[in-house]
Amino acid sequence: MRQQTLLHVLAASATISVLAIAPAGDAQVGLERKTVLQQDLSMPGYETVVMEVTLAVGGREGRHTHPGALIGYILEGEITLEVEGQPTRVYKPGDVGLIPAGAVHEGRNTGSVPTKVLATFIVEKGKPLSTPAQTIDSRDE
Repeated sequence: MRQQTLLHVLAASATISVLAIAPAGDAQVGLERKTVLQQDLSMPGYETVVMEVTLAVGGREGRHTHPGALIGYILEGEITLEVEGQPTRVYKPGDVGLIPAGAVHEGRNTGSVPTKVLATFIVEKGKPLSTPAQTIDSRDE
């Protein structure tokens, strides 16, 4: 019983840590993030966060932004990345991309295997790593 309770606590903690940085909304599907390093930088007020991001086949992140630069290195699979103001691009293993701070973007796994990305964030300490992008309702125009 005690071991089962511990497993539930660990599972809940892992889920909360993923949800704390994940974009909200129904558009997010099949996304998992695991922090592998979080460390202050020599620049006061900044930190780096390195994550292993897995996106299931057919998965999507939902449109969102980051408060700092994101450098992504594709380990496995492929990801179709849409960044506002840039052409859509497909990244494959060995490709690396940079998403500027504040850029609205979304990654989708349009391939046939899960996508794994090593993502490095360089951000102001204490800010959320990800914020859902605001959508414009066409009825408001």
